[in-house]
Amino acid sequence: MKSIIRELLGWIIVIIIAVGASYLVLTFVGQRTQVSGESMETTLSDGDQLIVDKISYRFRDPKRYDIVVFPYRYEKNTYYIKRIIGLPGETVQITDGMVYIDGQPLNEHYGNAAIENPGIAAEPVTLGEDEYFVMGDNRNNSQDSRNSNVGVIHRDELLGRAWVRIWPLSDFGVIRHE
Repeated sequence: MKSIIRELLGWIIVIIIAVGASYLVLTFVGQRTQVSGESMETTLSDGDQLIVDKISYRFRDPKRYDIVVFPYRYEKNTYYIKRIIGLPGETVQITDGMVYIDGQPLNEHYGNAAIENPGIAAEPVTLGEDEYFVMGDNRNNSQDSRNSNVGVIHRDELLGRAWVRIWPLSDFGVIRHE
């Protein structure tokens, strides 16, 4: 009887440790999320399942072209995934269908279609010391920093950086941030 109780207690301890470790990983290290919509086409597709790295930005600043996840301010449990275009202290403007950073055209290879709606970036947008300007790769089909309901994103709003695509299996792998 004592061996059964010991075995049962051993299993309970293992389960508690596993649940605790899972909680810590999901809270501080990574989180699964699903892409919903086409704003990041062709980099990410509707239905892609991702793991978000929640720890990198504790050790380094976000960089231009990082694909980040952040909560949408006006809808609980809704997260946006976009690419960082403008960094703190820079001025972003969209003129003649192109993105300009501090008056220089942004050299990028995604989002090649001419931008039809510059939104708030029709006028220069100067970013504060902890602000980022984000855009979807599918520039003409994205709610992003150009829209006043999204606006610039503050550093503390960044949940993390898209890290690994886990679904579909045919596209499994680390996400490239260029």
